[in-house]
Amino acid sequence: MRRLWGILLTVLCAIGAAILTWPDFFRLEQAFPLAQIISFRLLVLAGFAVLMVVALLMAAARPVRRFFLGLAVLSLAAVVANGAIVVQRGTGADALPEKTESSVRVMTWNTAGDATSAATIAQTAVALGADIVTLPETTIETGAEVAVAMRDLGQPMWAHHTEYGTDGWAADSTTILISPELGTYSVIASSQDGSSNTSTVPSAVAMPTSGEGPIVVAAHAVAPRQSAMGDWRHDLQWLADQCSAGNVIMAGDFNATLDHMRRLGTDGGDLGICRDAAATTGNGSVGTWPTDIPALAGAPIDHVLASPEWTATGSVVLRALDDAGGDHRPLVVQLERTG
Repeated sequence: MRRLWGILLTVLCAIGAAILTWPDFFRLEQAFPLAQIISFRLLVLAGFAVLMVVALLMAAARPVRRFFLGLAVLSLAAVVANGAIVVQRGTGADALPEKTESSVRVMTWNTAGDATSAATIAQTAVALGADIVTLPETTIETGAEVAVAMRDLGQPMWAHHTEYGTDGWAADSTTILISPELGTYSVIASSQDGSSNTSTVPSAVAMPTSGEGPIVVAAHAVAPRQSAMGDWRHDLQWLADQCSAGNVIMAGDFNATLDHMRRLGTDGGDLGICRDAAATTGNGSVGTWPTDIPALAGAPIDHVLASPEWTATGSVVLRALDDAGGDHRPLVVQLERTG
């Protein structure tokens, strides 16, 4: 009977390890509370490593040796599998390639409202040569300050935004800055009035009105709190729909990792037809939130994605700004037109 219980527990442990490692196979990647746990894959890996050590120590007791040795082997397999995923997505590239005449650099930074100063945002964007800057939780007033500061630093930008409500709460606003070199832009009406948008905090879809620039989507999905899981799933699907066709660059705070998007990609894309730039350039496992824990232990929930018209050639998650005030790290990506 003891052996039967041991086999049953081993099978249950194997299923649990498989769910935590490949949640999309079980269609559980967007289910509470698994969605929250798998956001921190390196911590999941560390948990399996600790479990392996404990199991090896417990295997010293002869009556339960077989069970704990089996548990140690399962834990080791989970460590290897999760480690392979972390390494494959990238654990950190620290530099961007030289910018060319055809390059477009995109920076996204959830600024947590007034927690991050307009001067810091502007200086960072100019230093990195950003042509598109998406700023979830940033009001148009702050966005205008950033644009003026960037102009004074020699890099003019047009500021666009959308907001929910009129109470001035920064989380109800999303701002986009776009270089005039990409043409002129306008945020579409459905983004402005909320008739087609993310559920709780706004995203902004900016369409080119002149030039040959891409559609720019500044994304902000609601956080997957237990009470907001339905809204969060809606937001991810809505964002995937914005990247169903056309020339699109999408950047922002998705409150989701690549694991949560696994069943939302089409035609080889990670979200709709769009590919995640950080994951293809060595930074897909580097956490952008929160800033008070090491980057590799954090959750990579801020993304820049682009349709097949673009090829990502480099990316960097800026860890030097962890004390800038906000709880997200900026992500900067360099894109080149495909072909």
